[in-house]
Amino acid sequence: MQFYQILKKIIRTGVGKGRFWMAAIGLGIAMLLILVALQVHQNFNELLHSDKNENETADFLVINKRITNDMMGKPEMSTFTPTEIKDLQAQPFVNGFGMITAADFNVKLEMDKLGITSELFFEAVPDSFIDVKTADWKWTEGQQEIPLIVPSSFLDMFNFGFAMGNGMPQFSEETIKTLSPEIVISQGLRSGRFAARIVGFSDRISTVLVPMSLMEWGNSTFGTGVTKAPSRVIIKSKDPSDPILTKYLDDHNYATNKEKTRFSTVRVIVQTIVSVVGFFGLVLLIFALLVFSMFIQLVIESCRKEIRLLITLGTAPGQLQRYLLKQFVPLYIVIGLLALAIVAGLQWWASGFLAQKKMFVSAVPGTTAVVATAIILLLVYIVNLRAVKKHIAGM
Repeated sequence: MQFYQILKKIIRTGVGKGRFWMAAIGLGIAMLLILVALQVHQNFNELLHSDKNENETADFLVINKRITNDMMGKPEMSTFTPTEIKDLQAQPFVNGFGMITAADFNVKLEMDKLGITSELFFEAVPDSFIDVKTADWKWTEGQQEIPLIVPSSFLDMFNFGFAMGNGMPQFSEETIKTLSPEIVISQGLRSGRFAARIVGFSDRISTVLVPMSLMEWGNSTFGTGVTKAPSRVIIKSKDPSDPILTKYLDDHNYATNKEKTRFSTVRVIVQTIVSVVGFFGLVLLIFALLVFSMFIQLVIESCRKEIRLLITLGTAPGQLQRYLLKQFVPLYIVIGLLALAIVAGLQWWASGFLAQKKMFVSAVPGTTAVVATAIILLLVYIVNLRAVKKHIAGM
């Protein structure tokens, strides 16, 4: 027992004390940095993919080619070839693909009561890509009323731009849905007149949409008979901020709504910061393990004569190993629990702060942080066990 008291004194005093606390502080900081990095990464993924934070409109991207001076007067250069379409469909970030079909005929809108006459354009997309859900979204041949879906921004431009500038009344969504403008579809000498009704406003697609059945009928009846390649496509992506997606668009000179991919740069920055923090955490962890090993070696070397004497007198090396480890294991556990508690406190604060911004993450650390704590503690224990066994065996 007297020998054990000597070992304990060496651990707590003198040059051993400095190395002891250096290793303990290094281990604590290392664990904290690693756990923070893991939790931030999990929170960021939760903000992007959790059902609580799901933003349906951000999952759909309308893609077209960037128009350059070289493409002016060459409309065929702005369309997608079958090879380009096939390549885009095969990308890992594409979870749904649809082509936007443009009208191959002329469209004119007439609203005599308001004194408005304007050229218009129609496009159509598969129904699965439309964010307006209404039973009125259908058309069959012979039907004289055409349902329309227009962008929400069109109504804002009319109310706050055209109407105010021309002394005209402004319209709410409910009121404008009651209007029935006339639509004239024509191509050369052929023409047809229809009533139109706006059945919804889209925040997803910035174009005037008609049902696909009307588009197919109109193109076959009034079109030129030449099938045109699509100039715009729409994709569904689980993660519009995926850097792979934005890189693909840039590499192929494709363009989309930048508002929906604006988080790509933020994501890269966050991932870089998290990686750097995690890297420094690993470096500090390695440093702490080395200092602990050096400290153990110092303790054993300081008691070399006593250890040899005890072994000669019949003390089992395993008994000495267990005593030395008992001096450190409780400290490992305290450091690990303290680091996890700090991360839990930060996570609880972050959850409340983000909730005020209508963003939601878990209020407690994820299983990744808990598992990482256990793994680090196990790693520290294994390294120190090997160090103790190595130096005791060398006596």
